[in-house]
Amino acid sequence: MHSSAFFASCLPLAIPKSDVVSFDSQPCRVRPASLRLCGLSKDNLGSSPLKRVVPVAPKRRCSTRVSASDNGTGSPHSFDYDLVIIGAGVGGHGAALHAVHKGLKTAIIEGDVVGGTCVNRGCVPSKALLAVSGRMREFQDDHHLKSLGLQVQAAGYDRQGVADHANNLASKIRNNLTNSMTALGVDILTGVGTILGPQKVKYGKVGSTANTITAKNIIIATGSVPFVPSGIEVDGKTVITSDHALKLEFVPDWIVIVGSGYIGLEFSDVYTALGSEVTFVEALDQLMPGFDPEISKLAQRVLINPRKIDYHTGVFASKITPAKDGKPVTVELIDAKTKQRKDTLEVDAALIATGRAPFTKGLGLENINVETQRGFVPVNERMQVIDKDGNLVPHVYCIGDANGKMMLAHAASAQGISVVEQVTGKDHVLNHLSIPAACFTHPEISMVGLTEPQAREKAEKEGFQISVAKASFKANTKALAENEGEGLAKLIYRPDNGEILGVHIFGLHAADLIHEASNAIALGVHIQDMQFAVHAHPTLSEVLDELYKSAKLNAQASHPAATVAV
Repeated sequence: MHSSAFFASCLPLAIPKSDVVSFDSQPCRVRPASLRLCGLSKDNLGSSPLKRVVPVAPKRRCSTRVSASDNGTGSPHSFDYDLVIIGAGVGGHGAALHAVHKGLKTAIIEGDVVGGTCVNRGCVPSKALLAVSGRMREFQDDHHLKSLGLQVQAAGYDRQGVADHANNLASKIRNNLTNSMTALGVDILTGVGTILGPQKVKYGKVGSTANTITAKNIIIATGSVPFVPSGIEVDGKTVITSDHALKLEFVPDWIVIVGSGYIGLEFSDVYTALGSEVTFVEALDQLMPGFDPEISKLAQRVLINPRKIDYHTGVFASKITPAKDGKPVTVELIDAKTKQRKDTLEVDAALIATGRAPFTKGLGLENINVETQRGFVPVNERMQVIDKDGNLVPHVYCIGDANGKMMLAHAASAQGISVVEQVTGKDHVLNHLSIPAACFTHPEISMVGLTEPQAREKAEKEGFQISVAKASFKANTKALAENEGEGLAKLIYRPDNGEILGVHIFGLHAADLIHEASNAIALGVHIQDMQFAVHAHPTLSEVLDELYKSAKLNAQASHPAATVAV
């Protein structure tokens, strides 16, 4: 699913050629001290200084990584690599960079293009389209502009120019990812990766001779593809998935979007800003079913109702036929419960936004006694692969969309980093409830942790009480200065101990604001600690400041230790 532009700001910088040195005519790259590894803090990386030169063999006197022939104890091994990663998306990339930092000889296998879905057909190009839709909305909102004292003539757009912006951004980020891995000495192996057996992988292009390599550990990071329900015929032109829509080959007058989750909502924002009429088809009884219900209700009032959008809920698109011979796209709707026919729509295009399916075929899982579950590779909380008999498969891990735990690009990267920590001797379990998510509509939606219904269910099972605090953007100076006071932040917490269970934000820059809350959950920081945090004024972050301060804790809840002025 969409995870968006989280990684655009944390991609490693390309290393200049001057950072290459050689000994005995053997080129050797060194790691610049300023290089940033995506998603890692100083504590994650450890406090020991990076070694620029590590002797590993007489023939190669300089290396930034530990040889795969040494397990750290001096015992010889015959592995070609310490770590082989199958799939060079955001998850594989994050794992590879952290592996190099930890001194592992690393290879990554990619059968398509570096960057995977997020960079090439998802998070990155969609953000480029949404940047355009955001500006179009600003230019088209006469009331908003007049309130700021601005006058703008009629706004227009060049469809090909918009499409080129999305494509160029994807190319730039893809090159950044490739360069960052190459500069650090990660071997990028082209072809389809297949596990042959314990610690053995083959790779190669279809129809060509395969190469076989060995690895001490293997990470599966093959991602996902758009899920298309049965009965829907995708032609890539008038009936499309998000893969096709991101190319923006045309802007239809009227488009049906099947599914009102992250993908559907973001594309409705793009299409309506560019002049299309949108009809949502949602199988469940309410729009935006994956969001906190209160946030969904507010978002519908702002993102759906005022725009050229209508919707059908509680229905399936049982059959969709592409436009042909002058006939429009036809969408047949049936009741989700009774399966009775409800309506037939005739539109210019249909976008299938019904989620994503794991891409796990051809991995050779049968060679390690593993069966997928609904296509997903079964794993435990440490991303270790589980075979069909319930046993852990030694030295094999699976991260990202392929395991189905949390289908977000940054979750995949975090899982990959967690795995590298484990294979280098440090046990690590990722707290998925601390991983934020965002929908880049205008305004944005973001969330971390539990929704209110989920929190109430947990509280009932475990025997504790929950409380809810709220803060409005209408009371925030920065939001009012922008004339963007429509928004809400919601905190779900335990009043007995101050534990943060969930935070949900709808409003200006919600996707950026959520990280304070997600980091608090990840670090185990409670509300009574956050109430003493200082936020710059006037900033949008004060919405969260107000949120924490409005929380009512029980008298017995512990308070943070006093700080010492220095």
